[in-house]
Amino acid sequence: MRHILLGILAVAVVSLKLVAAQPFGGGPVVERFDPALDEILSVDARLDVIKQDYFGAAEGPTWVSQTGGGYLAFSDMGANRIYQWDPVARQLSVLHAGAGYTGTDLTRVRALDNGRLMVALLGTNGLDVDLDGRLVFCAHGDRALGRMEVDGTRTILADRFEGKRFNGPNDLVVKSDGSIYFTDLGAPLLGGFTNSPDRELDFRGVFRWTSDGAVQLISRDLGNGIAFSPDEAHLYVTGAGVTRFDVLPDGSVTNGQVHVQRGADGVRVDAHGFLYGGGGRSGVWIASPDGSVLGVIRTPDMASDSITNIAFGDADGRGLYICTLRSLYHIRLERSAW
Repeated sequence: MRHILLGILAVAVVSLKLVAAQPFGGGPVVERFDPALDEILSVDARLDVIKQDYFGAAEGPTWVSQTGGGYLAFSDMGANRIYQWDPVARQLSVLHAGAGYTGTDLTRVRALDNGRLMVALLGTNGLDVDLDGRLVFCAHGDRALGRMEVDGTRTILADRFEGKRFNGPNDLVVKSDGSIYFTDLGAPLLGGFTNSPDRELDFRGVFRWTSDGAVQLISRDLGNGIAFSPDEAHLYVTGAGVTRFDVLPDGSVTNGQVHVQRGADGVRVDAHGFLYGGGGRSGVWIASPDGSVLGVIRTPDMASDSITNIAFGDADGRGLYICTLRSLYHIRLERSAW
């Protein structure tokens, strides 16, 4: 446990300063499998290094739109912080501290080797913005679905299903009706899902939270990343591959079928129905609406630094942000993802 605490401290005490995105000079970063990729991403696209080998376990990026632009919000599970990256000012700052875990007992939280040090998975993970512009999040350490209010206070929306604590909400997406769909992967459980003495639910599923406080079980299938199709007729959930569900009028889902054979941690879908998946050490793949993978984006240090999640961003929607455990990258797309 001493090593875990030292890892958290090492991440948390690094001073923030003005940073400028730097081009990745390690050669071509885009591998094209299909010429159709050219409409989305140039094979000569440059990968910018925003911050490298800096975070404990970066995750859950989401773009927060503001008049004239916006910023990227993303989690660092190891530091128990939500960061903000301003691409105009080129500045990294702490947006919220302590959002993922409000307790003090670190003996019940799982540790992760990020390739440099051991960090506890206690911070927030998946982030999104609700219909009122508030940040909603998956709190690993507190094993809850939460929301940041306008005044900066923290509200727990749900931490149980049928009286039993969640194993550890992982990723989420806000639907146009205000409901929140989220996965309960159980990543922070000490000893892992199978062996943890703290496990209360005996499955890792997908849930739906509604504005009246109800929590509905959507699927008992293992889920990790989650996203909707542009028309919200389909829900995509990552696992060994990417499963596509049909969404019914009452918000439930049916007919789950593997749509993309490649696995991913996080998944995003652009306005044209193309899927982007990132996770592990195999790069960020881009797939057509029919599930065919068109190409892959490589990141530096892929052999030792796992990709965790991705998000669209920039004022024009042409930015793709890539989180790895320790770093944050950015690449420009040929067209807007919105």
